[in-house]
Amino acid sequence: MFEKKNYKPLGQTSLLISPVTLGTMTFGEQNTQQEAFGQLDYALSQGINSFDVAELYPVPPKAETYSRTETIIGSWIKKKSRDQIILSTKIAGPRRGLNWIRGGPASLDEKNIFKAVEDSLKRMQTDYVDLLYLHWPERNVPMFGQYKFDPSEEYKEGRKIDWISIEAQLNTLEKLINSGKVRFIALSNEYPWGIMEFLRIAREKKLPIISSIQNNYSLLNRVAELGLTEILYRENLSFFAYSPLAFGHLTGKYIRDPRTKGRVNLFEGYAQRYNKPGVENAVKEYMKLAEEFNMTLTEMSLTFVYHQWFVTSTVVGATSVEQLKENLAAFKKIIPNEIIQKIDFIHLSCMNPAP
Repeated sequence: MFEKKNYKPLGQTSLLISPVTLGTMTFGEQNTQQEAFGQLDYALSQGINSFDVAELYPVPPKAETYSRTETIIGSWIKKKSRDQIILSTKIAGPRRGLNWIRGGPASLDEKNIFKAVEDSLKRMQTDYVDLLYLHWPERNVPMFGQYKFDPSEEYKEGRKIDWISIEAQLNTLEKLINSGKVRFIALSNEYPWGIMEFLRIAREKKLPIISSIQNNYSLLNRVAELGLTEILYRENLSFFAYSPLAFGHLTGKYIRDPRTKGRVNLFEGYAQRYNKPGVENAVKEYMKLAEEFNMTLTEMSLTFVYHQWFVTSTVVGATSVEQLKENLAAFKKIIPNEIIQKIDFIHLSCMNPAP
């Protein structure tokens, strides 16, 4: 399905990435190892070369399932041609109460970053990771459904928190690159200020330059268009869009049956980003629009993200091969300008209900 002509450069690196990346956060929770292998093999057969993992996966994060996804990936990848696969993983940061991950982790200091990478490589049975993400910022920023910056979070018990500096993080990442354990670095769930600081400091100190950003982007969350896209363009950074179906909301299944099986109902409290007053109304409007043009909401939602000029690769996840086939088939769809104009009208009427 995906040919080399469809691939796009990863930032300023030598890597070429398929326009769809297989997300793996269900592997080890909603999917067994056998089911995961089925998805991985199918994705590879369709020309997908990019596979997205994280040390805390599967989701929702729990002590008893922590790192299962990387272990499953390791059992699969050892039987494949490693140089044909672009493998990414993410380092969990502090401030989320994940006490089973390296005792906190307390910070993104050198000890934690090195430990995270070394453990991930062992689990994934590989000598190197192509793309290493910092899963979320070390510093105080709104995360995963929060949307307001709160300066008071800079303090704990009246004392200012000593965040690990961006320069210190880059120094550690440079050591990992020099060691051959990491090829390129990237940021996830990052904000414009943080991205520009990583770039500024790297250039001033001659440290590694980030290659890409992986942030939430869908019909319900187009926050990336408010400042980030200019950075992507002017700084030649790649963008990986995750959650293009908004935890299943943009399939319409929760409108059709609010009790339907899915992450929103399986894991209470996990999908707080979408527990916002404008989400249901926006989904209903997008459903009507898709029906007007004889498309499924899934098709319209995915192809909208797939073909944005700034999207290098879209991270799609599935719980079955059949679902994955449907998601990939949407890549062949092209939304006419008439529909884009109507999508933008809905967006401007109910802007970013799930930031």
